[in-house]
Amino acid sequence: MVEQFEGTWKLASSDNFDEYMKAIGVNFATRQMGNLAKPKLVISVGDDGVITMKSETTFKTTETKFKLNEQFDETTADGRTTKTTFTCENGKLVQVQNWEGKTTTLEREIQDGKLTAKCVMDDIVAVRTYEKDA
Repeated sequence: MVEQFEGTWKLASSDNFDEYMKAIGVNFATRQMGNLAKPKLVISVGDDGVITMKSETTFKTTETKFKLNEQFDETTADGRTTKTTFTCENGKLVQVQNWEGKTTTLEREIQDGKLTAKCVMDDIVAVRTYEKDA
């Protein structure tokens, strides 16, 4: 199920991401870098079931390792410490982050050969689309 997400993906488009970052509490300077960054997303699955998701930009590289359905402590690219769980639901890779009484959800799915990441915080929705890197 998760195998369809494996590979290297580059950001092709981003819609409403600044508003999403504002909603989750990202400061102005970090938002500016986040808006300029064109991340490359590298997803791999190990034989032991551990999934690695690496986001690489000219500013910062972050790497998250996880198993589905197991909560873990995540330090996000913007510095938040969250209790995070990844699940697979209806062909989507769903990431739920909880911190300081807040919750955000990131749903990733493959549509027409592209990886779409829908980022939701309360009533704010951002959509980031990645294309497979050859």
